[in-house]
Order: sequence, then C-alpha cells, then structure tokens
Amino acid sequence: MLSGKERQLLDALSPRAEAEGVEIVTVEVVGAKKAPTIRVFIDTPGGVGFDELASAQAWINAIMDELDPFPGAYSLEVSSPGIDRPLRTLEHFARFAGQTAVVKTSRPLDGRSSFAGAIVSAEGDEVVLDVDGEHVAIPFDGIKRAHLKGTIDFSS
Repeated sequence: MLSGKERQLLDALSPRAEAEGVEIVTVEVVGAKKAPTIRVFIDTPGGVGFDELASAQAWINAIMDELDPFPGAYSLEVSSPGIDRPLRTLEHFARFAGQTAVVKTSRPLDGRSSFAGAIVSAEGDEVVLDVDGEHVAIPFDGIKRAHLKGTIDFSS
C-alpha cells in the first residue's frame, strides 16, 4: 500500500508520533519528482484541531529537515485524515468494522479490482467486506489502496 519512500518516511516519523500521542494514519508522496509534496495524515484520540496540526507540523518538519528525503525542494502538508479516512493497516479495518470502505486491489479478484461495502472483519491476512449482501474476502497483501466512504447526515 505504501511505496518504499513512503514506508521510509512513516518509519522515521512513527517513534516521535507515538511519544506525542499522535497516530500517523498514512504518508503519501505525490506530485512532480523534482518538487514532490509529502502529505502526512495524523489523528489523535481526541480528534485533530488547529493546535494538534500546528504542533505536529513543527516536529514533522524538523524530522524531514534531518532526513532531507528529496534532493531539492519539496512541500510538506500535515492534515487530519478527513471524512474519507485512509485505511492502511488491518487494525484500521478492524477499528472501523461496520462502516463502509472502498477498496482497490492490485490484481483482480473474481474479475474486479474495486469493491465498496461494509467492513465485516479484518483478521489473519484478509479483510472481509459485505458487498451488496455478499461477503467478499480480500487478501490484505492484495490491497492497493483503501479508505472509508464518508457520509454526512444533513438531517441534524
């Protein structure tokens, strides 16, 4: 699910994040190779507000300065995972059981590589989704990208 560079950055940030009480949800490197953008999505047990973002931006920036992950310029963005929260680990899937996820696989499963359904379970080496009333077991190592499908309740 993560590229080698993204995994390297996640591994470098994780010890400090744990010490700060912050979860690194995921890291993405996007954009041009000469001036990429590094996106770091964070969460905390109490949610993510301006103070959490400002604090995390400071220590993440310091670590990135030490690592100097790309020759030349790069941009750093630190944000909350948002309504369409990325799902990167089996623990993420288990934590959000019952909610709807969108999963893209790296290779087709029964002729398809895109699935949307309620998360039934995440155990062993697979994630099970309820897709239109049918349970679909997806090997975890075959997941290319996954996120929650956010919903907004306008009735309140």
